[in-house]
Amino acid sequence: MTAIFVVNSGSSSVKYQLIDVESGEVALKGTIDRIGDGGPADHTVALAGVLDQLAGHDVAAVGHRVVHGGSLFASATVITAEVEVAIEALSALAPLHNPANLLGIRAARSALPDVPHVAVFDTAFHQTMPPEAYTYALPVDLAEKHGVRRYGFHGTSHKYVSERAAAFLDRPLESLKTIVLHLGNGASVTAVDGGRSVDTSMGLTPLQGLVMGTRSGDLDPAVLVHLHRQAGLSVDELDDLLNKESGLLGLTGSGDMRDVQEAALKGDAAAEAALAVWAHRIRGYIGAYVATLGGVDAIVFTAGVGENSPLLRRRALAALEFLGIAVDDDRNLAQSRAERRISPDGAAVEVLVIPTNEELEIARQTLELLG
Repeated sequence: MTAIFVVNSGSSSVKYQLIDVESGEVALKGTIDRIGDGGPADHTVALAGVLDQLAGHDVAAVGHRVVHGGSLFASATVITAEVEVAIEALSALAPLHNPANLLGIRAARSALPDVPHVAVFDTAFHQTMPPEAYTYALPVDLAEKHGVRRYGFHGTSHKYVSERAAAFLDRPLESLKTIVLHLGNGASVTAVDGGRSVDTSMGLTPLQGLVMGTRSGDLDPAVLVHLHRQAGLSVDELDDLLNKESGLLGLTGSGDMRDVQEAALKGDAAAEAALAVWAHRIRGYIGAYVATLGGVDAIVFTAGVGENSPLLRRRALAALEFLGIAVDDDRNLAQSRAERRISPDGAAVEVLVIPTNEELEIARQTLELLG
């Protein structure tokens, strides 16, 4: 058994799993909540408490989820003091995530000093995007000085799911043009050509792109200027508005897609309108990425909404039959946690549901890096 301890550290919680990479079996998992923020336990104390559970397990390495790797990290990286400094410097691009990730890294390195620690970055998979996909049309010097470009996120999930789709279809990854729909409270779309990300919906931050639970997704940047001038909103208030008060929450009063879907089924007009906006945005990205890829072999749904809502999968793909994209109702409605096909036999484009497993992907990348 090659056991990798996977740590996903947030500002007030730490999620962890001990995974046997060869079998994919999880020997240990848990979440520690309400840490930091002046509480009785910090990240170091919290992870030290987990060590008792690790007794008797041979931990080969620790894999850490890190949200933002900027342009510095295109793959998993062994954590050193210099890497910690770089992750901290990138906190300006992910102020809600990287500092929390770093707390977990430092606590885990202190608790488990005798095994290698590896950072696996959400942004790394998207470092294969060409310049025309990641460049914003801003003054070049200004953009370069402040690191302003599209980075993309959910990369660990997009990588895992696109590779599992190729395995499910029994086709070489290098031959597939795939559009992965990671649809959860946070949501993103990625165009994957031969296993490489060539475009993705999230940008400098996870705010850009699809309508999400509390995030607005795409909007005219002048909206911010307008609301500053006309409504008197400050920079911090605008930040909260777009990240915490918009999306489904702003449109319906709930940021939970389950609530919105239930309300729409009961005839709530606001919920129905929100779902129409949500699906319209997804279809727009699918069309754009079919053009970017020069065609598509597979559309793949994953994450909480993508894996669990037949209604929303159908709505997301409505009216795309002209592209060869269709859903078989019986297959789509079948209750299953397995990898599965939901398109009709003989469809020009395969439509799949592939449950994501970011922790296993982090463990795999950790082990691969360490040989």
